[in-house]
Formats: sequence, structure tokens, C-alpha cells
Amino acid sequence: MKFLVIGGAGYIGSHMVKQLLRAGHELVVADNFSTGYRSALPGGKLVELDIADAQALDAVFATEHFDAVFHFASFIQVGESVTEPAKYYQNNLAATLTLLQAMVRAKVKHLVFSSTAAVYGDPVYVPIDEEHPKAAINPYGRSKWMVEQMLEDFDRAYGLKSVCLRYFNAAGADPEGQLGERHEPETHLLPLILQAASGRRESITVFGRDYDTPDGTCIRDYVHVVDLVAAHALAVDYLLAGGASTAFNLGNGQGFSVQEVIDTARRVTGQDFCVSEAPRRAGDPPRLVADPRKANAILGWQTQFASLEEIVTHAWKWEQKHPWH
Repeated sequence: MKFLVIGGAGYIGSHMVKQLLRAGHELVVADNFSTGYRSALPGGKLVELDIADAQALDAVFATEHFDAVFHFASFIQVGESVTEPAKYYQNNLAATLTLLQAMVRAKVKHLVFSSTAAVYGDPVYVPIDEEHPKAAINPYGRSKWMVEQMLEDFDRAYGLKSVCLRYFNAAGADPEGQLGERHEPETHLLPLILQAASGRRESITVFGRDYDTPDGTCIRDYVHVVDLVAAHALAVDYLLAGGASTAFNLGNGQGFSVQEVIDTARRVTGQDFCVSEAPRRAGDPPRLVADPRKANAILGWQTQFASLEEIVTHAWKWEQKHPWH
């Protein structure tokens, strides 16, 4: 098959590119490098563009025929989305509309979209299934939910079929150590902890120890990035086989507390590091855990790296290996 991977130089996009190339597919990777890295690209034909640029998209679609498009090119920082909502609606929503219009013009009928558990907002019940009410509490989550609704409309009007994959907490790194997580600034818990373990960061902060959980710290569902991209590969197969547009939750189906992640990191790395305490952050629910049974049943998706130990081990391998050392 031939695929266009938008945002293929980012954390999840680069792992997707590696998996698709290994499966023998032909790829064009599009990225504007606002958050991605050239060194993260394991292969494929690179086109440097911004998906807000309709002419650039039309040029790519005019010269290549694609079986499907993978869309990873979103801004993802929840806090920044609150202080700079225009940036998030422009890139995550408006630029995606430009991409969808270009796909319609080019008669490309299949899209796999990176969505997020943030579309659900504060959970009404846990584990969270796909029918859970959608009540995003920040512009990041709202921008993704708006795209999901836009995709439903594009399916009805233009026959553009899509799968929206709602990630819970993407974590880990390529087991071979070639790729990993690099965000500037870093906001995700596991890489922050491992930066403290490697000495790149003075300490890690725990926001609140008074939640209604066994150890008082927040519980989140961490899913290995390799398992995430495996779900994308299954999703595109599902679409190309004539599957209807739909959405799937991607998570382990089990949660790990902040303290469990810290304890596992200390065990895996053999390093002690400073942990500081801070009050709860606004909008942090005590527990966010996926119900992944729909993806299990329809896509045949199963996590290969379900243990926190494996996730931390692979992320630590990357943290030790890469450019900052």
C-alpha cells in the first residue's frame, strides 16, 4: 500500500513510519518540523509542508496516489491550549479541515486520525468506553472532538471514511532504542521521571497525594507507543476492507498510579531521584482508565507490552542513548 503520514517526524508518527516501512508499505511523510525532528525519520519520502497550506497539499496529492492518510500533526499540550486556544483551534481544527478538503478533491477516501481520551473530560464512570459522554474540559480536547464531529459530516457528505483513535497515555519507546519521546517542553510523566533519574532534571513533582486512590496519587492508563501504532495499522486494514467510520479507545484497560510509575522507574533505572510535592492541579481527575474491548473485538488489537516494567525499560533505554547525553 501507499500511505501519507502527516506529522511523521513526531513521537508517535515516527514509530508509525518505522512500523509501516517494516511491513513493506510505500510512504510519503509530511511534517513542518514545528515539533518533530528530522533525525526521528526512519525512512520514507519526506515532504516538508504545513497542512494549513492547501496548495502544498494539492501538489502532493496530484503527484502521488494514496490508499490512506495517517494524521498525527496536532499540538498536544493541555496547559498551553488553555493559555493559547487560538493556536490549537488553528492547527488542530482549521488546518485539519484544509487537509480533509484536499483529500476530498484528490478522492482519497480513508483517514486514520489521532484523537485523545481528552474528548471525554472528567470521567462519569471508569473504565471509559466509547459511548461515554463527550465533555472536553480544555481547548485541546475540544479541538479533537470537533475534528471527530467534522469527520462524521465528511463521511455523510463525501464518503470519506475514518477511524478516530482515542489515546489514553502514550508512553514508552521503540524497543530497539532507535526512536523515543522528545517534546519541548516535556510535559509527560514518564520522560520527566526518567530525566530526573538520568540527572537532566533536578526533581519530579507529584501534584496531589490526597486523591481517592489506593496510594493517594492519580491513576492513568499507560499504553506502549508500539502498541498504539499497531492499532493504527489494524485500523487502516479495517478501513481498506470496507469498515465503517468509527472510534476506538486505546489503552491497557488497567491503570497505574503516579507513585507506581515512580517506584517502577527507581527499580528499572537503579537510580534514586528527588520527588517534590505540590497541590493538586485543576482538572486532574483521580482515575482515567480505558475500556479497550471495542478495539480488541473489532480490530483484533491486543497490547504486546502491557506491563509498566516493559514500558519504563524501553523509555529508559532511549533516555540513556540519545542526543542529550
